Amino acid sequence: MGAPREPDAPLLALLDRYQRDFPLQPQPFRLLAEQAGMSEHALLAVLAQARADGLLGRLGAVFAPNTVGVSTLAALAVPPAQRDAIAAQISALPQVNHNYAREHHYNLWFVLTAPDRAGIDAALAQIASRTGYPPLDLPLQHEYHIDLGFALGADGPSRRPTLSPAAPLLDDGDRRLIAALNEGIALQPRPFALLADACGLAEDEVLQRLQHWVASGVIRRFGMVLRHHELGFRANAMCVWQVPPAARDAIGTALATDPAVTLCYARPPQGAHWPYNLFCMIHARDAASAHAAAQRLAASHGLAALPQAVLISTRRYTQRGARY
Repeated sequence: MGAPREPDAPLLALLDRYQRDFPLQPQPFRLLAEQAGMSEHALLAVLAQARADGLLGRLGAVFAPNTVGVSTLAALAVPPAQRDAIAAQISALPQVNHNYAREHHYNLWFVLTAPDRAGIDAALAQIASRTGYPPLDLPLQHEYHIDLGFALGADGPSRRPTLSPAAPLLDDGDRRLIAALNEGIALQPRPFALLADACGLAEDEVLQRLQHWVASGVIRRFGMVLRHHELGFRANAMCVWQVPPAARDAIGTALATDPAVTLCYARPPQGAHWPYNLFCMIHARDAASAHAAAQRLAASHGLAALPQAVLISTRRYTQRGARY
């Protein structure tokens, strides 16, 4: 794979600034264009090119975990010679939105999302049946920091207190809207009118529902969802520790404030073959930088002596928004 495209400063600032707080109003791109000092047509062309270049995955909603659907982190330990073929089978499942190879005995890691836990169980059973390997199932127990925004510069998303809203009661219109948001909003002058047409609601209804979900925390952020690999963050490390249960929340809360940490959460251990209960993600320019950051985190948070592992990504098979 070639070197990632380096975005110019104006594009970088635009992508950085609107990873959250995208204007939820009828003509949002007109406002962005005015702030950027360009025409709306030119701004939409810039964003379309960023999407074509893979820098911008989509523009839309990042929902808080387990609010409008259910998810789990899963892994397989597969023979290296079979890994690519099995990864292709897994990536083809509609429930799978992230799928990575990592340096570990469990060498294939993926995230599944479904409307309910029964859908997750069915997908895991299907994977076990098709591949012959039982997946490791690691549902979220507690989140300390889950945002997936990347601070590329001074205008990037700042860390905010994490709201943990209860799952909302959804009517048919809500569910149609969530489904229509799977691929994000269109890069068109009135994107919410097009979204409204797609889900059978009025434009003002769509905007009111989105505004309510943002205010309540059901939508963690609404904005640019970037593809970190194309922006030069080509090595991500999943750092895991076996932490005493009584100390887990305090350590997780402290880790979540560290600028190097892009995700931090607790998941259940699964016996001697997977004893870890505290996870964090680091996104770095290269594997050496990721390892160095992991060592610093362990040292600075009193984790160096605990059982631990650093799983560096070696290949990205799938990275897309969750499909609800």
